[in-house]
Amino acid sequence: MSESLPSRPPGESAVLRDQLAVDRTELANERTLLAYVRTSLGLVAVGLGVLHFARSVWVEDLLGWAFVAFGVLAFSLGLFRFQRIRARVIAMKRGQGGCG
Repeated sequence: MSESLPSRPPGESAVLRDQLAVDRTELANERTLLAYVRTSLGLVAVGLGVLHFARSVWVEDLLGWAFVAFGVLAFSLGLFRFQRIRARVIAMKRGQGGCG
């Protein structure tokens, strides 16, 4: 004997589907932020490693500082993107659309 899921009114299914889609979007946005943080920490660590082990050659110093700068830039970009998507999701939850 197979059990079937209880049937829901069509409107309720759409609301549940939309809520789950918003939840998935929020989780994906958080995962993306964490990926940016992980990447930026890696870039900064490489930059600091190059600076620490450099033989005081200006090219190596420049390369180390470039890695650190790109790490800070990656973190800033990830944080900006996270906040922008988060604002759109909040607007969508409030029923304002949030497109654009």
